[in-house]
Amino acid sequence: MSAALLPKPQMRGLLAKRLRFHMIGAFIVSLGVATLYKFGVAEPRKKAYADFYKNYDSMKEFEAMREAGVFQSARPTGK
Repeated sequence: MSAALLPKPQMRGLLAKRLRFHMIGAFIVSLGVATLYKFGVAEPRKKAYADFYKNYDSMKEFEAMREAGVFQSARPTGK
C-alpha cells in the first residue's frame, strides 16, 4: 500500500531538464561576474591610467632617468 503513495521517478528527459536549469544558472552567473569585473577592475584601471597620463611629461621622465644613470647609451649632461 505504501508503494502506491510514492510518486514515480522521472526516467525520460531528466538530463535535458537538469542541463537546461544549470545552463541558465551558469549564464546568469557569468554575466554577473563579467559585470563585476568591468565595473570593479577595468573601469577603475582605465581611470587610473587616464589620470596618470593627464599630467605626464615623457621628456621630464626621460631626463630624470638619464640623470639617474638608467640608460647605457645616454650619458648624463653634467659629466
